[in-house]
Amino acid sequence: MGSSNHISVVVITLAVLLQLSVFASAQKWLTLDGSAPLVIARNGFSGLFPPASSYAYNLAMMTSVPDLVLWCDVQLTKDGAGICFRDIRLDNSSSISVAYPKRGNSYTLNGVATQGYFPVDFTLKELSPVTLNQGIYTRSPDFDGSMFEIQTVEDVFMQNKPAGFWLNIQNDAFYSQHKLSMRSFVIGASKRVIISHISSSEISFLRGLARPFASTKTKLVFQFLDMDATEPSTNQTYGSLLKNLTMIKAFAAGILVPKAYIWPVDANSYLKPHTPLVADAHKVGLEVFATDFANDATFAYNYSYNPVEEYLSFIDNGDFSVDGLLSDFPITPSEARDCFAHLGTNTSVQAKPLVISHHGASGNFPGCTDVAYEQAIKDGADVIDCTVQMSKDGIPFCTSTVNLMNSTLVGQTQFRSQIATVKDFGPAPGIYSFSLNWADIQGLTPVLSNPYTDYFLYRDPNNKHAGKIVSLEDFLNIAKNATSLYGVLIRIENANYLALNAGLSITDAVTDALAKAGYNGTTAKKVMIQSTNSSVLKAMKGKKYELVYEVDESIRGAPRDAITLMKTFADSVVVNKQSILPTSGGFLTAATDVVKQLKSVKLPVYVQILRNEFVSQAYDFFSDPIVEINSYVVEGGVDGIVTDFPKTASDYKKNLCLKMKNTPAYMSPVQAGQLTQLITPGFLPPAEAPNPLLNVADLQESPLPAPVENTSAPATAETPRTSRNSQHQISASVILSFLAIIVAAALLF
Repeated sequence: MGSSNHISVVVITLAVLLQLSVFASAQKWLTLDGSAPLVIARNGFSGLFPPASSYAYNLAMMTSVPDLVLWCDVQLTKDGAGICFRDIRLDNSSSISVAYPKRGNSYTLNGVATQGYFPVDFTLKELSPVTLNQGIYTRSPDFDGSMFEIQTVEDVFMQNKPAGFWLNIQNDAFYSQHKLSMRSFVIGASKRVIISHISSSEISFLRGLARPFASTKTKLVFQFLDMDATEPSTNQTYGSLLKNLTMIKAFAAGILVPKAYIWPVDANSYLKPHTPLVADAHKVGLEVFATDFANDATFAYNYSYNPVEEYLSFIDNGDFSVDGLLSDFPITPSEARDCFAHLGTNTSVQAKPLVISHHGASGNFPGCTDVAYEQAIKDGADVIDCTVQMSKDGIPFCTSTVNLMNSTLVGQTQFRSQIATVKDFGPAPGIYSFSLNWADIQGLTPVLSNPYTDYFLYRDPNNKHAGKIVSLEDFLNIAKNATSLYGVLIRIENANYLALNAGLSITDAVTDALAKAGYNGTTAKKVMIQSTNSSVLKAMKGKKYELVYEVDESIRGAPRDAITLMKTFADSVVVNKQSILPTSGGFLTAATDVVKQLKSVKLPVYVQILRNEFVSQAYDFFSDPIVEINSYVVEGGVDGIVTDFPKTASDYKKNLCLKMKNTPAYMSPVQAGQLTQLITPGFLPPAEAPNPLLNVADLQESPLPAPVENTSAPATAETPRTSRNSQHQISASVILSFLAIIVAAALLF
C-alpha cells in the first residue's frame, strides 16, 4: 500500500538540523566479530510516533546512527500482502474497530481463544482507510490524528532505504492455517527489497528458510520468548532451548533474547550478576541481540533512571558486548554506542556548564545528607549545595525544607507533639526546624525524596533512609576536603520569618560558618549564595561570594529595567526549565529569550531542576535525560545544570560526540516547537496561558529585619476537646490535617 503520509516541511527542516552522524568508534568491541553493535529501531521510533508509521521510521532514520537497522513486524493480509504492524491483532494500534465496527473475530492463537481484528480477514485495499495510532497508552496519543496509513514491507524499505532491514515473523503456524505462506512471502520479498535479518520464535519456520537464504547475506535469527513459554515446533520451553545453542547454530546466525536473559533483575528491581549467555553464544559462533529496551519503562534501580547507563551495561561492561540492541527509542542506544562507550576514567571534559547538585545526589540518597554529598562529589559534581535551615538553638544545618515532615521521619518520633501550622509556609501542618534543637534534629532519620509517586516511579528503596543530616559546618568541611569540587552553593530562604518569629539571623549564621571554615581566603573554593529574596543577596554583598538570584516562578522574559536592577544585587541567575523551554501538554512550545536577555548584562544563567525520570521531561526529549541536558546547554545556552542526578550531567560533559567536527544527529539539540507542528490541529493539547514577565516590582524587597526575640511557639494544630462522656471530639479540619500527615508519611516509604 503506498503511504500518503509524506514528511512535512517541518520534518525536512529537522532532518537538516539533525545532521548525518559519524560512524561508531573504531575501538575494538567485544561483539562476535569486533564491530560496533547494531542499533535496531523497533517499528521505527515507536516510543514517540505510532509504531510502523511513516513518521516513526523517518524520525528513526534522522536521529540515529547511519548503520541503523529498521525493524518490521510482518503480518499478512487476506490477499497475501505483507504489512508492517506491531501485533497480529490490528485493533491494538489502529483505528480498524472504528472503520469496521462489526468485523471483529475470534481465533485460536497459540492454543488460546483470542478475540480481535486480524489481518487475515482484510485485503490490503480494505485496510486503506485504517490509520495507525499509539498502542501503548502511557505514550502520547496526540499524533493519532495524523492519518498514518498502514504500510507494506516494500513501502517501508523503499521510502527509507535503511542500511539494514529486519523482518520479524511471528505466528507462521496461524497464517498457514489460513492458507497463507509466510515463507513464500519472505522469499518473494527478498527479491524486491534487501533484507539484512529475519527473526522468528518458531524453529520450523527458520529451518525452512535456511536453504533459500544460504547463499545470501541475510542472517536468520532465532527469537527467544519468556523462558517458561513453549516453542511450538519442538514443544520445549525457551528456557530449555537456551541450553542447546549448538543446535540453534545449525540453522541460525544469531539469537534475539529479552534483556533479562543477560542481566536478570530480582524481585525488588535490582540487577543480579550477568549470565554467561553472551559468552556462551559467541563461543559457538552465534551473534546475540537484546530486546525489551524502552526509555519510558521502568528498569533496574542500578541505572538511576538513565537509559544510557542501561545500554552501556550491555555493550561496554568490560566482559562482553551484545551484537545489537532493539529499542523503541533508537536515539539513545545510538548516543550510548558512539558518544559514551569506551570513555575510560581519564576522559577529559568536552563541555563547560557547571554541574550543580540539587540537595546532593538526591536522586540516589536522601537529600542534604552526608552520603548524598559524598555521592555527588564521586559522581563528578562541580558544585554541591546546602539549603540552610536554622535549629531552635541557632545552629545552621542542611536539609531541603524548613518543614522536617517533608525530609525526615520526625512525625514518627516523640517530637510529633510539635506539629503546628505556620501560615507563612502553607496550610499543611508540619514540624519545623526552628522548633527543635540541633541535638534533636541530627538524630532524625532522613527520607529519600520520591517526586513521581503519582506515576508509580520510586527511587532506590535500599537507600530510602541512608545517611545523616549534617550541619552547615560539616557540609563545608566535606566540600573543603574534596579536591575535585569547584565550589559550594548555599541556599538561604525564610530570612524574614526567622528574624521576626524565631529571633535568628540566618545570614549571620551562614557568614560566620563560612569564615570559621576558612572559605574567605584567596585560595578557598568558590562560594555561591542563592536566594529568591533580593534583600538576602544585598545583605551578603561585598563578601567575595557569587550571589545567585533564584527566579521562583516561570517567566517568559524580563524588561531591560528589571534586568538592570537585578544586576545591582546578583552575579548570576537560576531559572526553572519552563522559563527557557516552556511546555504545553507535555510538548515544547517556542524557546524564550530569557537566557539571552540575562546574558546581555553578563549574568550567567543556571537551569533547575533536571531529573532522570522520563515523566519529568517533555516528549521532545525522547524520554532521554542526555537529550534534555544537551538541549539546555547547546540550544538553551545555559552556564550550569542543577540536577538531582549529577552523574548524568557530569557524564554528558565527557561524551565523545561533543568534540566531533560534525555533531552527529543524536547529539544535536532538539528544536522547540518542532513536534507540535506535526500534530493535527484537532489533537493539539489545550493552549496554556503564557508565563508572565519578570518586572521591577518582583525584585524589590524590604531590607532584612534585625532578629527579634520571640518566645512564642508556632500555632499548634487544634487540640481535641473532651466531651461530657470523656470521648474526644475532633473537628473536620483537624482530621483532614492529620490525614494529610498520614498520607505524607506513607509516601515517604
